[in-house]
Amino acid sequence: MQLTGIHHLTAITADAPGNRRFYTDTLGLRLVKKTVNQDDTSAYHLFYADGLAQPGTDLTFFDWPAARERRGTHSISRTGLRIARDSFDFWARRLGDAGLTRGEIATLDGRASLDFEDPEGQRFRLTEDAPGSVAAPWAKSPVPAQHQIHGLGPITISVPDLAPTDMVLTHVMAMRKTRDYASPDGQGTVHVYEMGEGGPAAELHVAVQPGLPVARQGAGGVHHVAFRVPDKPTIHAWAERLNQMRVPSSGEVERYYFRSLYFREPGGNLFEIATDEPGFAVDEPLESLGESLSLPPFLEGRRAQIEAGLRPLD
Repeated sequence: MQLTGIHHLTAITADAPGNRRFYTDTLGLRLVKKTVNQDDTSAYHLFYADGLAQPGTDLTFFDWPAARERRGTHSISRTGLRIARDSFDFWARRLGDAGLTRGEIATLDGRASLDFEDPEGQRFRLTEDAPGSVAAPWAKSPVPAQHQIHGLGPITISVPDLAPTDMVLTHVMAMRKTRDYASPDGQGTVHVYEMGEGGPAAELHVAVQPGLPVARQGAGGVHHVAFRVPDKPTIHAWAERLNQMRVPSSGEVERYYFRSLYFREPGGNLFEIATDEPGFAVDEPLESLGESLSLPPFLEGRRAQIEAGLRPLD
């Protein structure tokens, strides 16, 4: 029943066409699913991933006409993207040439890292991947295969008080607290929790920052982070576990590409547990993922209405 790592992370954009250009043209990710928010079909839900659309590589966006995020605690504050150890100079040049806000290559928590922001201010950290890890490259990416992003992780959340969040992470979610380090922005201590086999693809970093204001979600901010389980029987077991431990949750939700379960940790951050199966090739061929609007079967009958309400991405 153990969580095996980060499944996906969902953020907010107020500029879907610009978002698509940046994540495919600059970051070199593959648009693997162009669909809609199943709870708000007026909004795109865009999924970017590696060449094989594997769980653990999905960076997704809701397209909402929102004001910019107000940064603070009670938030998912930084998104980690894993790259090869020898790719940092390449990315420092590429991000600089794109005119993005970025830091310098540094060592953080024992790994090489490089912080940057996307055009809407979402905070990212390129992180050295575990030894031996490789990308599943996308052949049409503008980024050379050896420098392509491997996937997500670690993910950093900000909370004002560690104890209640620690209780959920360790006693409910069965994560292991392994170490801590000073936050590079000088705001508190960051505590590292791991799941599964550990490593940067399976870590949640918890920054304790009581001096920050409460964040307000918006464009450039993160909506939720999802953790991996293999299949439906495991998500059934997690739903029962949360119920037995009296943790309020959404109950199981069928998302067609995966099955999900949502709940909030005590610091206010929205967590999701999501299955690896069946994946994005369930309704279109792997080689043509993301090229047309995909709708789950329960929305297919409304296709004409939904398409009429969406603006072009190109």
